[in-house]
Amino acid sequence: VQLQASGGGLVQAGGSLRLSCAASGGTFSSYAMGWFRQAPGKEREFVAAIDWSGGSTYYADSVKGRFTISRDNAKNTVYLQMNSLKPEDSAVYYCAATATGYVSIRATSYEYWGQGTQVTVSS
Repeated sequence: VQLQASGGGLVQAGGSLRLSCAASGGTFSSYAMGWFRQAPGKEREFVAAIDWSGGSTYYADSVKGRFTISRDNAKNTVYLQMNSLKPEDSAVYYCAATATGYVSIRATSYEYWGQGTQVTVSS
């Protein structure tokens, strides 16, 4: 499975961005998908995840109520809508896929990773 993340950029605090992650080479509709982020000098951290059907989602407390993960299995794409962005949301955002089909907050649960897209939120 190949994952291609896009949609990052520079935005002012309080603004919005939508990240996309397009998958190819596998059975996308059977995979659970996750978004993680890593800021300079920090560990990679979980952001959000969605199960294979889209019926189950999970969020880190730091983004709950501001970010929404969704998927379109017909387009082999998962999205991360980010609203009310804060400077502390600045990081490289990675999408990931797991063949288990079920939500996980652990990076080690995901077998496939995209290349990352930079999000920078200015104050």
